[in-house]
Amino acid sequence: MAMIETINLTKKYGEFVALDNLNLAINQGDCFGFIGPNGAGKTTTIKVLATLLKPSSGQAMIDGLTVGYQNRQIRPIIGYVPDFMGAYTDMVVVEYLEFFAACYGITGPARVKVVQDVLDLTDLNFKATAEVNSLSRGMQQRLSVARVLLHDPKVLLMDEPASGLDPRARVEMRELLKELKRMGKTIIISSHILPELAEMCNVVGIIERGQLLFNGPVSEAVRRAKMGQVVNVAVTARPREAAELLAKIPGVSKVQIAEGAGPISAGLATALISVTFEHGGKTDLSDLPNVLINAGFRIAQFSEEAVNLETAFMRLTKGLVA
Repeated sequence: MAMIETINLTKKYGEFVALDNLNLAINQGDCFGFIGPNGAGKTTTIKVLATLLKPSSGQAMIDGLTVGYQNRQIRPIIGYVPDFMGAYTDMVVVEYLEFFAACYGITGPARVKVVQDVLDLTDLNFKATAEVNSLSRGMQQRLSVARVLLHDPKVLLMDEPASGLDPRARVEMRELLKELKRMGKTIIISSHILPELAEMCNVVGIIERGQLLFNGPVSEAVRRAKMGQVVNVAVTARPREAAELLAKIPGVSKVQIAEGAGPISAGLATALISVTFEHGGKTDLSDLPNVLINAGFRIAQFSEEAVNLETAFMRLTKGLVA
């Protein structure tokens, strides 16, 4: 059974559909990266799972418990990290954590120990007596993570935890999330920093306008995007003729000569030609150079455009926003 599951999850605000029959299944121990443009439905999904919003229809379940009906049993097993920290900034860090530990019913020596443990885990010991409102944005985000770890939840729901962080703070947040993953936590994290998600997450979901376009391993998202791969070829002469020849290859959907190539003298300059293959077109590129060489063209460069999670996102979405 999945740790997190949604079945035809729909959320409407009047006539506006924020989530449209969303079906997700996230297993225990997964680090799930939630990707989509602003207004796609990521925050709405996370708030439903955090029991802060009630679905209009469909179901959302965490560890077999149904959101909207078993919220009291769900809340002790989840930790919700919003994109901004919120209130209680006039406390010092250790008081802030002790306050929330008390809210979770942790008392006496156990509370002292758990506060110290989360300070150690999030590397906030040196800020234990600092006021929360004096902390940098990165430190406040780490404190927000420390807060939700006090009761040792099974599931972490993190909405843009790296938003607004400087490069060093993003690296520190990434390392903290990797450690939480090693601890066996099930994590949902939404972010616009796709290279970091690719490094941290084993599963991703791509959502657009409330509809799930993809849900699966990062490698599968990249594989799907690679079906429409782009190859760059530089020839030393006759670029238009080379482009016409390449356009005749089965599976090629677009051939474009780089702008500003200008006249070419053999051996002295090159023109770059971009060749795009249609989805499901060509996967073996080994014979492509031979086509040009056999026709008398000299190749100065031949490279396949790198395909990563960013590429997959751009190719699997249409740029629609709510």
